Amino acid sequence: MEHQKVLPHLFRTEYRKMIAVLVRLFGTEFLAVAEDIVSDSFLAATELWGLKGLPENPAGWLYVTAKNKALDHLRRNKIFSDKVAPRLTSNATAFADTFDFDLSDNYVKDSQLAMLFTVCDPVNKPAGQIALALNLLCGFGASEIAAAFLTDREVIYKRLQRAKKLLQDKALAVRQPSKKEIRERLPQVLLIIYLLFNEGYYSESPDKVIREELCQEAMRLGILLTESPLTALPSTYALLALMCFHGSRFDARQDNNGAQVLYQDQNRDRWDHALINKGRYYLQKATTRGAGAGRFHLEAGIAFWHSFPEEQPEKWEQILKLYDLLLEQHYTPMAALNRIYALSKVAGKQKALLAMEEIHLSRHYLYHSLLAELYTDLDNQKAALHLKRAVELSTSPAGRRILDGKLRVLTNRASLRKP
Repeated sequence: MEHQKVLPHLFRTEYRKMIAVLVRLFGTEFLAVAEDIVSDSFLAATELWGLKGLPENPAGWLYVTAKNKALDHLRRNKIFSDKVAPRLTSNATAFADTFDFDLSDNYVKDSQLAMLFTVCDPVNKPAGQIALALNLLCGFGASEIAAAFLTDREVIYKRLQRAKKLLQDKALAVRQPSKKEIRERLPQVLLIIYLLFNEGYYSESPDKVIREELCQEAMRLGILLTESPLTALPSTYALLALMCFHGSRFDARQDNNGAQVLYQDQNRDRWDHALINKGRYYLQKATTRGAGAGRFHLEAGIAFWHSFPEEQPEKWEQILKLYDLLLEQHYTPMAALNRIYALSKVAGKQKALLAMEEIHLSRHYLYHSLLAELYTDLDNQKAALHLKRAVELSTSPAGRRILDGKLRVLTNRASLRKP
């Protein structure tokens, strides 16, 4: 039935926007109720649209339903009479009768950005802010956030519950941030957008190599930030450049059957060169404003050099230098692994294997995948052992298929060499 196709799409695109609009109108004390109301609105759509068919404007129907449910709740609840109504109007009854959502794109976008800066209020610790934003504004569940943080789902669930309670207890008004708030909170906002893009680009979904809707949402938020003079800063442009460079390889990262294609095997004719040029444009804007090279500048620089062909002089030397700078400034195990791959390109596999001794990530499949790559043709038996371990540890069906394919190639190569 048609509504069964439309509703999942609307849930991905509108659920978090509806929550942002509701909480912007009524404040963060309304957060839990807003989540319930939006969920109930989608449940009502599931029941009614199956019987009566799709309304003329499905998204508008959801917003109006959520509005009516919100007003019904507020009329019955002392929140409306004691807290919300005095802040909005002196006449609560008149307000309830005339109240309507502004459903314009600008209002919804402004609500999301206002909500993004609100959840980054220092009432919560940075880890709580990020988890809350990914949950409320990006639609991530606890499992997806745990995957992004390389941590346990239960840890994230508890973190979310604490963060939501603190935000509700403080009863913040959701509004456009001041200059001071932007200066203090923008790094967290950019990190959230970065994590959103990464979750889409390096998808752990069982049926998708790339979740393009997440990447596009991250890029949309990045563009929104560049449209305001208050947030159009070097770090914002650097992050947008990074997303453009990675986004240019969407089509090349999967074959016609939807299977993942690794960087070194991609057909460069399928890269979006217009998006690469946009990335270069944004990177130039990020580096011509007198700012130092921050994390996103360095990662965008690495992605910039990846956009060149293998025969480009000094490509891997430049990538290695940028990884060295990045690790000095912001060490992560994944960046350290990527740096070792670049080292193998510049100095050879033996030096890269020595550097691997400093990495302590033996419970991650990428660690064993890189070791297999480095041992290939040096010690194929060890390479096969690490590939098998990588397959065991990988939670991504697409990743396991690639690793299985590598293992078959390695095994066939070994059998052909036997006398």
